[in-house]
Amino acid sequence: MKRAGMLRQVSDFSDWSRGHWLQELLCQGEEPSRVQASPDGQHLLVLQKSRPPPLPRVLAFQRHGIAGADLERNWQPPQPALVGLLFLQSPVTSGSWVLALVWEHGRTEVWHFVVAVGWQLLQTLELCQGARARIISVCSQGASLVWCEERPPLDVHSDMSKCAFRFCVCTRALEAGEQGMRLGTVRIVLHNSPEYQVLASPQHIFLVPTTDSFATTSKFLLIWHPEEAKLTITAPSAGFIHNKVLHSSSESDFRKLLLGSVGLLSGLAPLDIHTSAVSNSGGLLLVSTKGAVNIVEPDGTQRHIFDLEGGPLAQRSPVQLKTFGSILACVLAGALYLIDQNSGRLIEKKILNMKEVHFLESPGEEDGIQLLTQTGIYSFSFSKHEDSSRPEPCLVDMVFEEACRYYQRRSLSSSKLTVEKLKKGGAFQAPVALAAILQHSLHQKQKPARGLQDTYAKLLSTMSLELQSYMSLELLKTCVVCAPESEVESYCEELVEQEVSRVLHSDMDKDNLAYLNSIFSSFPKAAWKATRSCLQLQQNGDGLLVARATPEVWKKVLGGPQQQEEVGQNGVVPLFELICASFLRFKPKWLPSFVELTQQYVSISWTFSSKEGPEGRVPLYKRALGVLAKKNKCSEADNEMELELLLCSKRPKAVLQALHLLIHLKRWQRVVEVAEKFSKLSPLLNKEIFTTLLAEFAQHRELDPYLDTLWPLCPADLTASDILTMVLQHLPRSQEDPVPFSSEGNQLTVGLLKPLLQRVVQRPCVQDEMYSDALQSPTFPPPTPPREHRIPSKAAADDAPQPPMARTSSPSVLVQGDTA
Repeated sequence: MKRAGMLRQVSDFSDWSRGHWLQELLCQGEEPSRVQASPDGQHLLVLQKSRPPPLPRVLAFQRHGIAGADLERNWQPPQPALVGLLFLQSPVTSGSWVLALVWEHGRTEVWHFVVAVGWQLLQTLELCQGARARIISVCSQGASLVWCEERPPLDVHSDMSKCAFRFCVCTRALEAGEQGMRLGTVRIVLHNSPEYQVLASPQHIFLVPTTDSFATTSKFLLIWHPEEAKLTITAPSAGFIHNKVLHSSSESDFRKLLLGSVGLLSGLAPLDIHTSAVSNSGGLLLVSTKGAVNIVEPDGTQRHIFDLEGGPLAQRSPVQLKTFGSILACVLAGALYLIDQNSGRLIEKKILNMKEVHFLESPGEEDGIQLLTQTGIYSFSFSKHEDSSRPEPCLVDMVFEEACRYYQRRSLSSSKLTVEKLKKGGAFQAPVALAAILQHSLHQKQKPARGLQDTYAKLLSTMSLELQSYMSLELLKTCVVCAPESEVESYCEELVEQEVSRVLHSDMDKDNLAYLNSIFSSFPKAAWKATRSCLQLQQNGDGLLVARATPEVWKKVLGGPQQQEEVGQNGVVPLFELICASFLRFKPKWLPSFVELTQQYVSISWTFSSKEGPEGRVPLYKRALGVLAKKNKCSEADNEMELELLLCSKRPKAVLQALHLLIHLKRWQRVVEVAEKFSKLSPLLNKEIFTTLLAEFAQHRELDPYLDTLWPLCPADLTASDILTMVLQHLPRSQEDPVPFSSEGNQLTVGLLKPLLQRVVQRPCVQDEMYSDALQSPTFPPPTPPREHRIPSKAAADDAPQPPMARTSSPSVLVQGDTA
């Protein structure tokens, strides 16, 4: 953890050219619309808004020791406004930069600073191709310019709904030409689109809507990936929605882009954006009107960071955001918030007595924050805690915050429960006890243990293993943060394994399942290794896959039908499907064996009925086939995998489906092997397999080489007439008149059927087998067994209880016996 140092002044403008002018400019109360430092930190540019008495202008200031002419550009208000003040990589000299001033009508001035000479205008270029185009927003990425321009319709009386989609997002690269700088060809990223503000990170471009006139288009953001030529649709209220690869300019149409997601987008909440900025990690920082600070990653996922104080933000109340390393600095209403981006913790809040504050770049000081104020440039530096191995204050706060949320959900009172009330109230002892135990156990290594209550001591002995696991996990996280790049991967694998094991041994609720989904998505290889370790998957000496997981872990892996119904929404995948996807990616040959293992576990160990178990709704082999079907590309290996999954289930329908698939692929050798193996499972399946193959035999001659193997599979209840009827039903229909001897040689003949018919005719009759024992007895009919007739007394017969059926049937039996 880091803590902020004292606010330290690093410059009073005396080391800047025209420093007194800059100080006077800031003290006049005229708020600059933008203050920006050059990439090397040696130049400071101020874009001043149009406020009387001065005209709108751009002023450049540089540190002393860098002699040269100053830069000052101003313009008359009728002239189009300046919309961009950008630093680009120089296409001429590697490692150097140029300054681009972009005007609203597309004119672009490229400036370069030369030591001892000063600012020089290199080239004046036209960014837009159309004379009526107007630039709304512009940003730079490397040596390229990306902008959103308005293209007004030629017809003034056009439909307003069509006029709303009159904007276009374009990009052009700055190149070195024979006569200086020039612009490359225009590339259209998006056309027929609404108005967007473009913000650039090192590898991506964020497109943020600037108007809410159309409800559907103001519910999502767009992220352009230049290297992959891909657009990502994401919404803060729903996360990632869709990816679209732009193969041609025709696919860049905005309305075609949304064609497949209109139904989903219509149900989303509108965007709530007060301020947006790009972090140094490449994410998009968003501040809502309620003060919530979130970050949208380039892959479309969103994460909440912090909630600013002060309630709803007014539209005109400025919020400034800047990231320095892992620290997010935010200035709002005269207060400076320093927030840890990773944990969302408030490091420090300082009240500023300066009227105007602007963030500056601090080259070489990633964790240092520089502020431009009216009295000079100030710096914040960060230092680590002397005892960084004791995170107990943060942990204790987390305990009380979680307890607040837990009790608030179950409270009938409308009053809000806070951490202070929880600590002082005394009504809830569980968080107090847990906080005391954590502080006691975490202090043990640093100082002698403090005394605990007897009840707490008993609880501590019960929780000792959990605390040790937590401490090892925290230590491992520290190693991940501090390790060099070469060791990060091994630490991450160990961390993922511990997290997967922890979740598998806890309740598998929606949150834990969503957490596992994020782990498998972010660390696929490490998650695969963790799965193998937790299930103890390995091959035995015979090459068969075995698993030694506990029944509790198996039940978490398989889940029941209720869990299957709950998941699948918002992109959350059941755990069984996650593991199958890992098998397909890293060890596809093991997947059928894994499905067979799970089926064995279900049939042996699952205590529920068939409708309540994991296969009560969808069989496991079908769930695995569903994972296979989601692959983008289908190959021969996927067809073989589908066959193996169908056969490993040993279900009659699946086996027949695999048999038909093999017949379709004309893999006759495998057809015969499958028929010979699975005909032994049940007589009904044997009959289905044989009749299927007999129908194929009647249609073509591909199975002729395998008849010696097929005829023994004939079911016992099939007669010769049944076989002939089936063969006649499936004979191929010929358009020509049949002839006794065909020249083609592919017709079915009686000679091919003769071995099967002889086998069936010579087989003993079923009825003969039923009476074979009786027919082979030494005497027929068998002798009558001796009978002993006893007449019971009348009293005993009257007292003895007899069932109603016995009273009616017994006399008839006796009569029949006497008759015999």
